[in-house]
Amino acid sequence: MKFNADVSSSRRKSRKAHFSAPSSIRRKIMSSALSKELREKYHARSLPVRKDDEVRIVRGKYKGREGKVTQVYRKKWVIHVDRVQRDKSNGATAPIGIHPSNVVITTIKLDKDRRAILDRKDTKKSKEASGDVEMVD
Repeated sequence: MKFNADVSSSRRKSRKAHFSAPSSIRRKIMSSALSKELREKYHARSLPVRKDDEVRIVRGKYKGREGKVTQVYRKKWVIHVDRVQRDKSNGATAPIGIHPSNVVITTIKLDKDRRAILDRKDTKKSKEASGDVEMVD
């Protein structure tokens, strides 16, 4: 069922919009879930991943590995995690791209902008604020 008349439900158009999205929109699409502890603490479910966050890989060949995000490669829709790399035939190491949906953020690199995002997303605060409003006759 279509909910919004302005958004196409065509598979072709959806895929085109996704893969030709600008960097600002790719940032939001490249979000990762928060760990259970962080979810309890910040009352948010997910956050756009960024460099210096610590993540745990929960799906795929590298499941269970933990590390710091060294690069968010928006052009290729992947993140590079510290110590998740492969040896090349010439002896060099190459980082392996992991899709952000396959990781869980375990430690957030907080700055004022990131804290503002978490405050805005805080579901508990928004419910409390809406619960305090009373109707006056």
